[in-house]
Amino acid sequence: MTGHSEEDTTSLSVKEGREKRVSFPPDEEMVSDFVESRVQLQEADSLSLTDIILAYKQSCEKNHVKPNPKALDQLKVLYSGIMCIKQTRHFSRFDFLLILGYLCRRFAVIDTSRSELEVRVSMFWLPAPCHTLMASNSNSQCHYLHMAEGIRKIGFLIPPSYGTVNLKSGISILIAFPGERLDYCSCESLEEILKSLQFDFISLQGAELEENGASSLLDMFLYYESATHLDVSSNSGMGFSGWLSLSHLLRQSGCLWRLDACNMPMVDYAAQALSKALLTSRLTVLHLENTCLSGKPLFTLVGALKRNVALQELYLSENNLNGYQDSMQLADLLKYNNTLRTLDLSNNSTSDSGLEEICDALSFQKTGLRNLILSNNHITHLGMSHLQNVLPRLKTLETLNLGKNNLENRGIHTLKESLMINRSLLQLGLAATGITCEGAVTLAEILAESPQIQRLDVRQNQVLAGGLMALSLALKINRSLIRLDLDQHLKEEKEDFLVETQKTLLSRISDLCVVNATAAKGTALLPAPPDPADCAETTYSLPAQTAE
Repeated sequence: MTGHSEEDTTSLSVKEGREKRVSFPPDEEMVSDFVESRVQLQEADSLSLTDIILAYKQSCEKNHVKPNPKALDQLKVLYSGIMCIKQTRHFSRFDFLLILGYLCRRFAVIDTSRSELEVRVSMFWLPAPCHTLMASNSNSQCHYLHMAEGIRKIGFLIPPSYGTVNLKSGISILIAFPGERLDYCSCESLEEILKSLQFDFISLQGAELEENGASSLLDMFLYYESATHLDVSSNSGMGFSGWLSLSHLLRQSGCLWRLDACNMPMVDYAAQALSKALLTSRLTVLHLENTCLSGKPLFTLVGALKRNVALQELYLSENNLNGYQDSMQLADLLKYNNTLRTLDLSNNSTSDSGLEEICDALSFQKTGLRNLILSNNHITHLGMSHLQNVLPRLKTLETLNLGKNNLENRGIHTLKESLMINRSLLQLGLAATGITCEGAVTLAEILAESPQIQRLDVRQNQVLAGGLMALSLALKINRSLIRLDLDQHLKEEKEDFLVETQKTLLSRISDLCVVNATAAKGTALLPAPPDPADCAETTYSLPAQTAE
């Protein structure tokens, strides 16, 4: 018995008798479509901007849409700028900022819908030779720092690596369409520009991208490796396909280092798509401000970030993160991720209970987090006991911003001993924390003992002549502090002569900071320029600058 019936045996013999054959269609039917070589598409030397504009107009006509007037204006300004720069082939950082200022005025859109005016730059270009852009003199460098800080305050970024551009491509561009609706056909038409030019920054903020258009445009960005910094903020209509294409872009792009996806709700499919991409992405900077992350979206995101080894800066402000489940998730992130360098949690609701979770997790950080931003998080002086326990053990934390929390003098006194012991902290933000002269005296005692702290921010506090006197005396001993941010306007005192004393002490403190900076050969931060509001709190770590 073989286990096969007579019918099965017959079927097997028939199959064995058949010959296997492979057939191919005719040659003319084998190729259904083709794409041009990516290398050939990016030979910028072979195309003039006039050719690119013409190709863009023809593409718009083919897709039955009108050419975007802002895109045309940007390309025309770009053309005239390149002609000018090619003649000089070099310009200083100050010249670069002058060009930036002109373009901000020429292509800026003012958005008055928010509490503060925000300038949305429509276009920025930087043709430059393959040299690092250097300040031509110390005054230019000072102007550069002040202008750069102002640009960051209005939402425009100058990447820290900015300054060198490949001359073969000849140009480095920022293109943006604030408030411009980009439908599917408009996005398709932009391919003629994307295939010919490389971009440092592409901003699609508020472009009202719909699902198909977003998917098409993001696929182009991936294929042409179009940008190193992409902003898709305020585009809540991207849909499933758009987020899927963004996920593919993040996973496969070899040049994209920063993504801004702010001011739109992080729904389930968006959180899942982003998290999947972050498992293998090369992204180093991620901005997710005001994206309704609290709850499940944060849980999904942290699950991926715990295994991410590339991301260095994470910005999660204005997400209503609470002091319970959300803070526990953030604590897990800090326990298992050792590559994150900056974590911005400003304008949330972590409170004292959430700070406890975060501080417990910080003890696991051996070589990781350097900048922690906790401003405006409903933290009180009670939460300082948790920081007091962990600060002496932290070896890498360089920036701690606790501004706009009701710490009061009691909170500063609680931190006193731990701040004296800590040897890593370089910048401490205590703006608008309810400090008076008593708290300023405590800070003066800390400065007298600290050998490394470089910046202290105590703006928007009721520090009068007595507190200023203590800080001034501490600076005669301290040799590391080169920037002490104080309110520049004089405050009311019981005695009139004390108001004049405030003015004298503010000048003396400024001079002492300059002396420290000079002694340190300018390797640290320069004194802050006077600010009209005198209270625009800095929630990021300012770059170190080297004197010429």
